[in-house]
Amino acid sequence: MSGDLRLPPEDRGLSPYTGFTRAHWEATADGLVRAAWRWATPGGALLDLPGRPSRSGVRSDGLEGYARTFLAAAFRVAGAAGEDPYGLLGRYADGLAAGTRTPGRDDAESWPPVRDHPVGGQPMVESASVALGLRLTRPWLWDRLDDGVRDRAERWLRGALRHTPAPNNWYLFPLTVAGFLESVGRGDRHTARAVERGLELLEGWYRGDGWYADGDGRAFDHYNGWALHLYPLLHARLAGDRALLEVYGPRLREHLEGFSLLFGGDGAPVHFGRSLTYRFAAGAAVGVGALTGYTPLAPGVSRRLLSGCLRYFLDRGAVDARDGLLTPGWHGPHEATLQSYSGPASPYWASKAFVALLVPPEDPLWTAREEAAPAERGDRVLALPAPGLLVQVTGADGVARLHNHGSDAVHPAGGDSPDARDVLYGRFAYSTRTGPTSAANAPDNHVSVEVGAVASERCRIRPLGAGHGDGWGWAASWHRPVFPGGAPVVPGLRAESVTVARGRHELRAHRLVGLVPGARVRLSGWATGPEEPLVSRLHGLYGWEGPAEEVRAPQGTAFTRWAVLPRLSVTVPEGGTVVLVALASLTGAGDAGPLAGVAVVERVRAEAVEVRWAGDGALTRITFAPGVTVTHAPG
Repeated sequence: MSGDLRLPPEDRGLSPYTGFTRAHWEATADGLVRAAWRWATPGGALLDLPGRPSRSGVRSDGLEGYARTFLAAAFRVAGAAGEDPYGLLGRYADGLAAGTRTPGRDDAESWPPVRDHPVGGQPMVESASVALGLRLTRPWLWDRLDDGVRDRAERWLRGALRHTPAPNNWYLFPLTVAGFLESVGRGDRHTARAVERGLELLEGWYRGDGWYADGDGRAFDHYNGWALHLYPLLHARLAGDRALLEVYGPRLREHLEGFSLLFGGDGAPVHFGRSLTYRFAAGAAVGVGALTGYTPLAPGVSRRLLSGCLRYFLDRGAVDARDGLLTPGWHGPHEATLQSYSGPASPYWASKAFVALLVPPEDPLWTAREEAAPAERGDRVLALPAPGLLVQVTGADGVARLHNHGSDAVHPAGGDSPDARDVLYGRFAYSTRTGPTSAANAPDNHVSVEVGAVASERCRIRPLGAGHGDGWGWAASWHRPVFPGGAPVVPGLRAESVTVARGRHELRAHRLVGLVPGARVRLSGWATGPEEPLVSRLHGLYGWEGPAEEVRAPQGTAFTRWAVLPRLSVTVPEGGTVVLVALASLTGAGDAGPLAGVAVVERVRAEAVEVRWAGDGALTRITFAPGVTVTHAPG
């Protein structure tokens, strides 16, 4: 750790799993903010952290540094009832005055103005952090500013009300700005409309099971926790709006029923979706649940998840030991984890996890003894039909897996195009111990059709159903395989896929329709590397040409700099329709045996597959047509 990140001694009595207490959270917030301030401009308006600039440019990145660290400082100071041991709020007050003096001017301090998305839109994101920080710290910062600074700050913030956000969670940024302006007596019809519009869209994005789509498409990812639940619930709580809390609170409670399973026994969140460099912000929804009371989790479980996630990244190099800054990446720096909008200060959206510090020190969140995380309490399978996700947890190794049959990154108005491919959504499975391979390497957890040596991609995902029973669950989807470069084009080509999870095993069945003669089909399993004691297996049960081969992925993943993965293949000489069945597994337990003999296919037709499990004789039946159904009968 750097000199700024000085953590107190562990307390294994109160926190037997992580050793972390509230004091560790306060020290982490203080250390991260103080380290970032070394890179501030003389007036404190911009924090120009070192590193590759984002597509928005260096000045926008400097504002990002100010706004996102301000959010951490605001949670820290507000949670301590104004205690500010390092005088951080005074620095942010100075930076606010300097940054809003002449917005848009090319000088040392001026903030860029808020513009429409996508050109110049990034300041709108940061306006929400500035507004929320000011709302949280009003008695100690805003109320002490002179009128001129307050007026200038309002003018800059109102840019978020006048301009067009991105068509997703960005509409919660004007809502957050408007909520602050109304809280300080500066509301009007424009602020009222921003709140109304944000909540109206949010209602349309709610899909059920506690999950929101991030816009009008089918993007379900970590933005649910660190944006789509966080902003409206904080707004409602700070405004004292019980009616809104009673709408959004139960949804958060339901969300946490499933989402709490997506943290591994080592504290890691599932590696899935964009903006993963925000790291321990994945715990924000858990913190908001503890703050508002809308949570199914006992206080000791909530703290186990929060502290486990925070410690996971602190222990694995997320903070640069040289300067105390959060690095752009996953464990340490990792270019493939980033998006083009990621800049040097982007990782500081991790500050959202510090929402937990708004929970008072005497609350059971901080005083109850830590309890085991859901992933440490035995095997469990949970289907989430609304987002089309299947969660699979094994207690022996604490690995949480997410089987994706419903979430993609395709624009709602877009068609099936290889331009929409995204390895952070398009793979069939993700976990807390593995990441997807690079787009330049062999894909993991993927089924592809090769025509003329060109392999297909999975982009738009159409869910076909999901469900679970006692100790097992399933999810299904279909996609149209598309080919990079636009060729070949195969009319009518369709891949229908079903995952059945049971214990550590994954039954994977695929029906491919419309194959051209000579097409080659490949199915891959989990990508692992030498750094992690994991075993990835893939065994063909029906239709494949032989045992799985080992394929290398030299660019590695976010977890390992070099990886291998198992892969099955078959050539279909006649084309047409083919049904393929395999068994996969990923385990960190020491008893990983071969998959041969675990299950056998008893019957296959074009419309159905029956698989018998050797251990207890249970029978799984998958029906593809006319619609996908899965039944599982005890032996």
